[in-house]
Amino acid sequence: MDGSAPTQDGNPAGPPPGEYLGDLAVVNIAPEGDLVLRVTFNTSKETLKAAKKAREPPAALKSTVKQGYRVQIFVLKDNSGYFSRLLGDTRFAEAKAVENALQKLSLSNIKPSEADLSELPVVEISEDDEASRTTNLNTAFGDLMRILHRVPIATKPITVRYLAVIAVLADRFNCTPLVSKWLNAIKFKFPPTILQNQNRTGPALSKSSEELLRQKILVSWLLDRPLVFQSSTRELILYGSRRWCTLFDEEDEQSDHAYHSAAWWDLPSGLEQELQLRRDRLLNAISSIPSHFLSLYTSPTASRPQCKLGYTSSPSCDSFQLGEAIKFLINRNLFCFVDFAPQSYDIFHASGPPNDYIMSDVSYIIKLLKQCPAYQIDKDHHHCGLRGRMGRILEFIEARLVTGVGVSRRDWEKDRSEATWEGKHGVEDGERKAFKYTGSVSSDARLRYGDAFAAEKLTREVFTADEWDWTAQDHEAETEGISFGRWKLGEKSFPR
Repeated sequence: MDGSAPTQDGNPAGPPPGEYLGDLAVVNIAPEGDLVLRVTFNTSKETLKAAKKAREPPAALKSTVKQGYRVQIFVLKDNSGYFSRLLGDTRFAEAKAVENALQKLSLSNIKPSEADLSELPVVEISEDDEASRTTNLNTAFGDLMRILHRVPIATKPITVRYLAVIAVLADRFNCTPLVSKWLNAIKFKFPPTILQNQNRTGPALSKSSEELLRQKILVSWLLDRPLVFQSSTRELILYGSRRWCTLFDEEDEQSDHAYHSAAWWDLPSGLEQELQLRRDRLLNAISSIPSHFLSLYTSPTASRPQCKLGYTSSPSCDSFQLGEAIKFLINRNLFCFVDFAPQSYDIFHASGPPNDYIMSDVSYIIKLLKQCPAYQIDKDHHHCGLRGRMGRILEFIEARLVTGVGVSRRDWEKDRSEATWEGKHGVEDGERKAFKYTGSVSSDARLRYGDAFAAEKLTREVFTADEWDWTAQDHEAETEGISFGRWKLGEKSFPR
């Protein structure tokens, strides 16, 4: 039969009616069908091991399952590119055999709808769990056939994981447009992504939450859900993935191969690389903010103190602010020291820079930076430290995270070379792309909101830069009013 035991993918609502062709159980997808699909489902040892660990019922723990499905040829050919070629092109042995069997029924004046199963043509196909990494694929395949024949599926309730398996099968058999329409018709609501608190490093995705989020991305990509796709890719970019972490345990990956080799753990069409790239770009831009100000305090070429009050204590204020800023960043594990000792060099390259936040929400990192106290060397010094200087910049960055971070499904499908954050659009080869936080940007209140005009373009401009000048407005203030062309103060008319 089609299987009625509960699994991690959903619970079939009772065994569907069926017949037997010899020892083959045949599910009547279309009782008047003119074809029997004989499908062999192969389940890998890794998947069976994972299913056993998850305590799935013994009925699901079979390495090979053979299942028959009575279907209608014209339905498969009209809705599936795979079956259209397999059953319609007589260069394939399957199509030729089907044609001969139907001709034989016609010569015997037997209608296929009234024929016995043994008289119908039989086509054999094989399916493995390489992409889905799930047991009971025969249940999911049966539901796919029901979707193609416009009849209700047998599995209840429908979960995101089960939809991911259906989407993988739909992609395999080239029938995603119809499955997309079915998904729209059932009005399935994707559950929200839930984060768990990591205490020191704030909220982060658990293993199961990340898998659910990745399944949402895969389903929305294959079954054309652009809004879900863009919001889900944005979430994975902001929250990070254990697959992108430099501290990922390779032994754990090998011991749980079935878990990590499902299609959603390596997103197709270059999406996996793009999402990781965008995550890295975000972290580079945000980390450049405190780094920029620390470099101003420590630069040997600084012509004057960063303290703008002009007191004789201004150099001392700079030293005080530098020390307090470094202490704050180190205590939050957002900054680390590496000396010139070979041992320090080896340790740094073995473990990398601070990794506590590699799986944390980007918004939480910004929140931490905003917590930098307003240090004062004495009562006469105000707004000299990082808090006052970074505040508006961090708000500007937060607004950029609202729009343009997630991947647009339409843009990615239409022109990937233009949609990607890889490369330097609008910059000559060999040039470094720079973003300057100018006075016009810092004073424009509209840019503090994520839905501002041309927000997506500005988001891309900020996060795809190679270097950032977060005090460009200071340079503008220093040079303002110096040059007026040929105009001289005191002239009574404009120069010719």
